[in-house]
Order: sequence, then C-alpha cells, then structure tokens
Amino acid sequence: MKPRIYDEIVSHSLKNFRQMVFLSGPRQVGKTTVAKAHANHYLNWDNDSVKQLILSGQGKVGADCGLDRVHAEMPVVAFDEIHKYSRWKQFLKGFFDDYEVNCRIIATGSARMDVYKRGGDSMMGRYFPYHVHPLSVAELLTTELPGEEIIRPPSKLDDEEWTALCDFGGFPEPFLKRSRMFSSRWNRLRREQLLKSDIRDLTRISEIDQFSALAEILANRSGEQLVYKALGNEVKIDEKTAKSWTAALKHLFYGFEIRPWYKNVENSIRKTPKWFLRDWALVVEPGKRFETMVACHLLKAVEGWTDLGLGEFELFYIRDKQKREVDFMVTRNHEPWILVEAKQGERKLSDNLIRFAGKLKVPHAFQVVKDLPYENVDLFKCERPVIAPAMTFLSQLL
Repeated sequence: MKPRIYDEIVSHSLKNFRQMVFLSGPRQVGKTTVAKAHANHYLNWDNDSVKQLILSGQGKVGADCGLDRVHAEMPVVAFDEIHKYSRWKQFLKGFFDDYEVNCRIIATGSARMDVYKRGGDSMMGRYFPYHVHPLSVAELLTTELPGEEIIRPPSKLDDEEWTALCDFGGFPEPFLKRSRMFSSRWNRLRREQLLKSDIRDLTRISEIDQFSALAEILANRSGEQLVYKALGNEVKIDEKTAKSWTAALKHLFYGFEIRPWYKNVENSIRKTPKWFLRDWALVVEPGKRFETMVACHLLKAVEGWTDLGLGEFELFYIRDKQKREVDFMVTRNHEPWILVEAKQGERKLSDNLIRFAGKLKVPHAFQVVKDLPYENVDLFKCERPVIAPAMTFLSQLL
C-alpha cells in the first residue's frame, strides 16, 4: 500500500504543531499503519506488556522510551487503541504535560476521540483531532494536502481502480485484494469484532443479540431516514434504547447520521436524520450503494477540510414540508455551499436540485451520475446546476 494522505497530514502536524495527534476512525481503515510509519516508539494497548507499562504511569513510559535523553530529532511516541483504557484522557494529559518538550505524541482509537465536544474538557489545547476515512477517488489520485484553494483540479482515475473502489469499497485490504471471497470473510470478521469485542470493551450494552439485530437492520437501511420508534419496535426495544444503541454504532464508526438543514439549527436537531453505512461495499441495492459512496466521500471531505483548519464544513440533506428533497448539502462556514443529488444513471436534471439551488443561492449544484464517463472539466467553475460525472466530481474533493 502506497502512502496515504493521512501520512502527509500526520507529518505536517508533527512538524508544525506541539499538540498531540489524535487519529480516530473505523477498524481496519489504516490508523495503525500510519501511526507506525511515524513513530519511534509504538505502544499498543492490546499488548499485555504495553498495558502493564502504561498502567505503571507516565514516568515509566517516558523512561522506557528514553525521553529524558537528548535526541538529534524529536522522537515520536504512538499510543495505539489507547481509548480502550478507561483513564486514557487523564493518562495522555499527564504524559503530554510531562514530556511535551521531549517528544511528539500520536494516539489512535477505533472509537470517536472528539473529547473536545464534551463539557469541562481538560485536554483543550493539547491535541488536534484527525478523522481517518477509507480510500476515496481523490486520495487515489494524489496525497498532497489541499491549500487555500481546497477544491482540487479534476483528474481521471484509472478505470480498474474506479471499478474496484465502487465494488469493494475504500477500506485498504479489500480494495487491494479485489476478491469476493476475501471481502466476504474480511467483512464477517470485522463485523464480529465490532459487535462482540468492541461493544463489550467500550459500552455497557449486554443484549448483544438484539444489538446485532439492530446493526443488521441498519446495514440494509443506508440512505434512509432514521425513525427510532420504528427501529425499536422491530428489535423489541424502546425508542430511547434504539436511539442510544444507534449512537453507540456511530461512536464505533459503523455508520453516521446526516441531519436535515434548516436555518434554525435547534429545529434541525429535532428533525429526522438519515443513516449511512461507513462501508458502501456492504450496501446491496446499486442506487443506495452509490448514494452511500457519495455520502462517505463528502463526509471525508468536510471532516478533512475542517480538521486541517481550512474552515468550518458540515454535511446535511434538504427536505421541505412538501417532501421535496436533495440528497446532500455541504455548508462552508455555516453558509450553503454545495448541493449534490446522487443518481445511478438519471440524465434529466432534478427539479428539486434546480429549485433549492435557486432558493438558497448555493454557488455549486451538481447532479452526480455514476454511469457517465469522466469529463476533464472543473465543475466548480460552473455557475448553474449541472449533471456531472461522478468520477469527475469525486476527484475534486479530498
């Protein structure tokens, strides 16, 4: 596997900032590979001897890594899967405070590590979070970091790579193997680890069979609205539990929600979100699979651009009281910026896309079509809603 864009992101962060690098993302997405590539000292919480060393305290870890010795270059210490330690935040805060001038620190987790979103965060100012996503069209074309012009020029992905990405998803191993048998076994084992090991280690959920049934239902609902009461009825749990368990699946990067956009943010939170899997290769129906693929690419872009400090970006969808809908909207610094309607093969421009583009005065509106051939056109120079090849549009993201 060639270097990924996250190698560039981590390298840039370690070189330019004192803050710890927090890498969070799904299992098997490549966090460990990136951490190892940049670390002089790699400490995996799942290793019993490493676990004992960490439990012995920050001083023991610092001594074991030789951090009190002089070094020609700043050493890098990586703590892999450290989120499984119940006191991981306290440990890293103390370690950073003790050794900030002696080393740089990477921490990874297969559960969300966005601790700054919780009140009373004593870690504030001590770390920068980076969300690691599966491979995308743009990343397969270049790993250069975006500059002030965050939109990349269009570039054509090799047809074989495009087909593999559509069919096998963006997780590195199945994408590289390109084998139905391997992907089937890989996905089954990954799902078992998530629903048994991770749920046991990171949550208090004990009803594993019902929880697995909910995960199975949601695997078949990618691109659909989340109605927690109906989900609860299907699994024989109450609405509150269905919402809590879905939140746990989001926390473990099984899937993600997209909220509808309204100018009143509080109002949008109370509206029905849409659910998407993190791995589009698991979606059976072709139209939903492509919509999920576009959703994953857009989420990678908005989180990546935000992580890199290029602005505040968020992903929404639009739906009005008359149930007119556009699949996705990206906001830039809280203003509507890009509208996207994802279609498998539709060649007629969506009336809803035209309507909302005019109503919201969105600078860019695209009907992204999977089956159209690549066109060497900078789509972001278009000043009206247009039908665009998916390969062209996705190549201009992150």
